[in-house]
Amino acid sequence: MLLNKLLRQVSRSFYLTLLVVPRSVRDQVGLSYLFARAADTVADTDLIDRGSRLLFLKQFKAQFAGDQVGWGDVRAIQAALIPHQTESAERVLLERLEDCFRLYLEFAPEDRGRIRELMSTLTNGMEMDLTVFPGDSTRDLTALRTLDDLDRYTYYVAGCVGEFWTAMMCAHLPSLTRWNATEMAAIGVRFGKGLQLTNILKDLARDLQRGRCYIPEMLLREAGLEPKDLLRKDSLPAFRPIVLKLVRMALDHLDQGWLYTMAIPRREVRLRLACMWPILFAGGTLQLVFTSPDLLDPAVTLKISRGRVYRIMALTTLTGACGYVGTAYWGRLRKQAGR
Repeated sequence: MLLNKLLRQVSRSFYLTLLVVPRSVRDQVGLSYLFARAADTVADTDLIDRGSRLLFLKQFKAQFAGDQVGWGDVRAIQAALIPHQTESAERVLLERLEDCFRLYLEFAPEDRGRIRELMSTLTNGMEMDLTVFPGDSTRDLTALRTLDDLDRYTYYVAGCVGEFWTAMMCAHLPSLTRWNATEMAAIGVRFGKGLQLTNILKDLARDLQRGRCYIPEMLLREAGLEPKDLLRKDSLPAFRPIVLKLVRMALDHLDQGWLYTMAIPRREVRLRLACMWPILFAGGTLQLVFTSPDLLDPAVTLKISRGRVYRIMALTTLTGACGYVGTAYWGRLRKQAGR
């Protein structure tokens, strides 16, 4: 009851999506989301200096090193960050952080181990944000250096979620006993990377304003560009070939995600929907990224319409997560996004 109430307060959209996740893993997935959201809040509270944020993030990460929670450390994080939260959802989450850890300690040891592994990796991406990017404004704009750096970052912040998701589902759903968990976890990593690349492209202009350029320098140099050039909207024509390259990279990852989804038995309709929806939403978003004349404008939000979201959800739900219908829809989206 407490977990459901907190999820509704922190993110009603995630809570509604979580309702399609099989009941046997819903609490584990929901609490993991709250921990990830809390860690992200620690890393992104700009009113606290970067060094302190990094210290608090390491303290938070340390709570997942074993089965013991340092309650003093948790309270120190709360005391330092809560006064600086302007968003009510983040404030509520930090206020209930101790409750989250108490729920975590009630889980089976195996589930705690899976959450520990997830949080230990996920926070590496947040530490990377705080160490690679030296500031929080355009004055300090810095880019990742190579495609390998981008690949490592997308693994830290999303690819590892695919591993966690696979391990948790295989442990709790008898219908997945025939899965090769190791092979499916590797495909799940690609799934997560595709979703994160989509987010990077969608949020590009706003991240630039925060001093973060996730587009590798090596790609920009190939187009005769520097990170600071992306602050000008008139750089978009020169930047388009890089966009296309990264959109196609995201689509290739998401193709693996679709194979992952189709490997889920038909009778696991809820699990299929929970995987179908983010892929189809990402496909629609990549369509916008590919065609938008405002990709470099931080005042413009690239987001598929609520009506389109509802249509996707209705189509896939009413057809019982049918593979034929879903695959045809994904194929059309893919062609439009990366032609």
